[in-house]
Amino acid sequence: MRNDCPTLPTPAPSRFSLFAAGMAAFCVYFAMYGFRKPVMAVGFADQAALWPALDYKATLILAQAIGYALSKMLGVKVVAEHATGARARLILALVATAWVALLGFAILPPRFGPVCLFLNGLPLGMIWGLVFSYLEGRRVSEMLAAMLTASFILSSGATKTAGALLVQHGLSPFWMPAVTGLLFAPILIVALIVLARTPPPDAADRAARGTRVAMDGAARLAYVRAHALPLTLLILGYTLLTGLRDFRDNFAAEIWGDLGNGAPAAIFSITEVPVTVVVLIGMALLAKIRGNLRALLAIHGAILFGAVALGGATLLFRLGWIGPVAWTVWIGIGIYSAYAPFSAVLFDRMMALGQSPGNAGFLIYLADSFGYAGSVALLLLRELADDRAPWLGFFTGATLATALVLICGACLSGLWFWRRFSADT
Repeated sequence: MRNDCPTLPTPAPSRFSLFAAGMAAFCVYFAMYGFRKPVMAVGFADQAALWPALDYKATLILAQAIGYALSKMLGVKVVAEHATGARARLILALVATAWVALLGFAILPPRFGPVCLFLNGLPLGMIWGLVFSYLEGRRVSEMLAAMLTASFILSSGATKTAGALLVQHGLSPFWMPAVTGLLFAPILIVALIVLARTPPPDAADRAARGTRVAMDGAARLAYVRAHALPLTLLILGYTLLTGLRDFRDNFAAEIWGDLGNGAPAAIFSITEVPVTVVVLIGMALLAKIRGNLRALLAIHGAILFGAVALGGATLLFRLGWIGPVAWTVWIGIGIYSAYAPFSAVLFDRMMALGQSPGNAGFLIYLADSFGYAGSVALLLLRELADDRAPWLGFFTGATLATALVLICGACLSGLWFWRRFSADT
C-alpha cells in the first residue's frame, strides 16, 4: 500500500529524556566494569606462575587485555556498521557472555584462568562504542559524554573496592569476579531499558553535528586517508596513554606497595573522586563551545593540559616536592583529562567539522585498537625485560615518555586542523 503521508521531522528530545539517557549510559558502563575489573583487586601471589617470565596475575591481565584489544579491532567494523535497533540486546548478550567466562574462572582449575579472562575481555571491548552511539551527534553530546566519562573513572575504583571487600569477608578470589558481576547486573538491566528508549538526534542536532549513519569499508578508508596526519599523531599519543592508564589501573595495588603505603580497599575509590570532579568540570566547559573548530582546538588543549599534568606531577614527585597521594591524584587528573576527550568528544567533533555522514564510533574503535595493543605491549615490555624494573620506577618512566609524546602530538595535530579548516569558519 502506498503511503502518501509526509515524513515528519524528528521531534526535539526533552531535557529530561536526554538527562535520563546520560544517566542510563553512565549506569550501563559503570555496571559493565563490574564484570571486567574486580579481578584486578587481587594479587594472586599464592598462585604459581604458568610461564617463567610472567607471574599469575600478569598472565591474567595480559590475557584479558588481548581479548579486549581484539574486541576493539572487531569493533571497528561491528560498531560502525551495526543497526541502531538491536544495540541494547547486543550489549546485554555481550555482558552475559563475559559473565559466563567469569563463571568458568571460578569453576575451572587455575591453569585455565588466562583462557577465561581472554574470553571475558573479548565481548566487553565493544560496549563503549555501542553505548556512545546513543549519545553522539547531538548539540549536547559533550554533556552526555561527560556523564559517560565519569563512569569509567569512578567504576574501576568502585568495582575493585567491591571485589576487595568480598575477598576480605572470606570469598574465594576465583569466585569473587563472578559474584561481583552479579551484584552489578540489576543496575545494568534497568539502565539498558532506559537507554534503549533514547530518542534519536533531531533536525537541529543534525544541522550542527552532521548526520550519523553506518559507515562501510570504503567510507571508513576515505575518511582515514583525508585525515591521515592528525589521526596518526593522535593515535600514537593515545596508544601510549591507554597503556599507561591500564597499567595504573591494573597494578594499582602493586604501585601502592612500592610507595610503602599498602593498598587498603577504599584507596582505589577515594583517589578517583577528585579526578572525576576535575575531568567533569573540563568536559562541561568544552560543552559550552559551539563552533566545531574552536571546540576541536579546545579539546586539543585539554589533551595538552593532561600531558603537562602527567609530566609535571611526576617530576615534582621524583624531586620529593609532593607526596604519594597527591601524585596519584594528579596522575589520574592528567591521564583522564587527556583520555576522556579521546573516548568521546574528540572524534564526535572531528565528524561534525567535516559534515560528512558517518559515526564517531568508527574513529573511537580505530584508536582503541591501537590503544589496547599498546596496553599489551607496555605490560610485556615490563614483564619480559631481562632486568625487570620495580612497578613504581617503570610507571614513572612510562609516564614521562607518554607526556612528551602527547605534548608533541596534540600541538602538531591542533595546528593541522587550524590550518585546514580556519578559512572555512
